Amino acid sequence: MEDRISVLIVEDEQKIRTALKDFLEFHGFEATEAADGLEAERVVAERRFDLVLLDLMLPKISGEQLCARWRRQGLQTPIIMLTAKGQQKERIAGLNLGADDYITKPFSLEELLARMNAVMRRTEPGRAVGKRFTFADLDVDISALKLKRDNQEIEISRREGRIIQYLAANPNRVIDRAELYRGVWNETFTELGTRTVDMHIAKLRSKIEHNPADPQIIKTVRGAGYKYEC
Repeated sequence: MEDRISVLIVEDEQKIRTALKDFLEFHGFEATEAADGLEAERVVAERRFDLVLLDLMLPKISGEQLCARWRRQGLQTPIIMLTAKGQQKERIAGLNLGADDYITKPFSLEELLARMNAVMRRTEPGRAVGKRFTFADLDVDISALKLKRDNQEIEISRREGRIIQYLAANPNRVIDRAELYRGVWNETFTELGTRTVDMHIAKLRSKIEHNPADPQIIKTVRGAGYKYEC
């Protein structure tokens, strides 16, 4: 049985914290609570979470400070910021601090769940598609690093497998090179990353496309990035 997704809820209002915990546990998540910034910092230092729901207005250490500090320390756990601040500048500031998404109070729990799932698909595609799945007309086995088409096996590298997982978890969506690089390489995107991504895509296309010169599985969207259509 696959482990439950673990979520840390950092929220100083007890009613909201309890409601979120009950809702997430009902939907199969493992939920842990923290009532202020110091407690959240301690809990994150002690264990790993798959996702953090982080209120911006917290006692002791603010959500902004926590997010910035965690990112400086190299924490890559997805963070969704929760706040009553609805102005555009606050949303932009939160994302610039390293948050993966932003939702303004009051929000519906269904919307929050949809945003959580979207963030998890982007940041941990393996959870979205698993180890065995279909990619266009290919049967994918990530554990074995093999693809199969018409009983013919195609070997892929671990990096190529991660690219396929990421694209399969985000079908029909244009993914720019920076996002793909961060999601697959887990590194900060640089100018060199553009060439790295393009080289890996070209090599992968040579293995899986019927006609690599006219790719139909991993399409190029000029000036924007790549898209897997299904």
